[in-house]
Amino acid sequence: MISALDLLVRLRPLHVCVGKTGHISQVGAGLAKLGAGDLRNKRFLETFEILRPAQPTDMADLRKLAGQVLKLRLRCEPDIVLRGLVIEDHAEGVILDLSFGIAIVEAVQRFGLTAQDFAASDLAVELLFLQEAKSSAMAASFSLNSRLQGARLAAETEALTDGLTGLHNRRALDGALSRLGQSDTEYAVLHMDLDRFKQVNDSMGHAIGDAILKRVAAIMRAQTRQDDLLVRAGGDEFVIVCPGLTEHTRLGDLSQTLIRDVSIPVMIDGQEVAVGASIGIAASESEERIDPCVLVQRADVALYAAKRSGRGRHMFWSAPMGQSLTDLEIPDSPAQG
Repeated sequence: MISALDLLVRLRPLHVCVGKTGHISQVGAGLAKLGAGDLRNKRFLETFEILRPAQPTDMADLRKLAGQVLKLRLRCEPDIVLRGLVIEDHAEGVILDLSFGIAIVEAVQRFGLTAQDFAASDLAVELLFLQEAKSSAMAASFSLNSRLQGARLAAETEALTDGLTGLHNRRALDGALSRLGQSDTEYAVLHMDLDRFKQVNDSMGHAIGDAILKRVAAIMRAQTRQDDLLVRAGGDEFVIVCPGLTEHTRLGDLSQTLIRDVSIPVMIDGQEVAVGASIGIAASESEERIDPCVLVQRADVALYAAKRSGRGRHMFWSAPMGQSLTDLEIPDSPAQG
């Protein structure tokens, strides 16, 4: 027949036996993992601190607590509070059947406890399983949501981005202009078209043409502000929207810089390539709210006025130019900026 102590070892992995001298005579396998080393032959009250309901000073006091549930902790692990039922062993000693209570999750994580460190019938094992399942489900849900959110943002970004240059596309431009049209923000629209690009693209090939468009995009990024919206509107046409900037001097300086940098000849695949740029500019006016579509159309008119005036220059829209290309009139001495 199995002995009582062996039965304790098998059935209650979190028990401790204290002899009549106050020394620990036996501990369960689960309790032995709690980082205090071999507890046998150590004085129980020097190893454990009783928190409630009383703080015994000797074995006589401890035996008086038989039948009660104590709150106690290992002095070397003060953060882990245990619960223990005190049982008389009828040999002037006591047995404490321990559990972790609400500290079970922390204890399992800190000490690497497994199901074998708890009684087979202990509901704590099932609670641990549920906790683990919940944590796994939450982690999986968070991971899935993150992936879906990332995919959605990537799709939205792709839908608003020009695949060749990485600039915004016409759809992004329409959205930005719609928002500006509903606000009180003053802004300017610069419409830039490359000069001689079609001849270069046709004679040197589309690879050279693509390299030129990427170079122009890089120049635009280098010369504009972080808040400016940079758009490839299609082909060799580009648009820059400048929120909060309507001053003609600054817009003229920006345009001259862009035209200068774009017009510098560059070597591509061993061939010297040279294109130019023309820019039309239209700025909103504080006195009246201008429809964004009208402002874009004015910039378009100013662009073609610049091209018809000799290219390689910028022009601001003015009322004599009209509101559309069919109304376009070129002044005898076109102003530049």
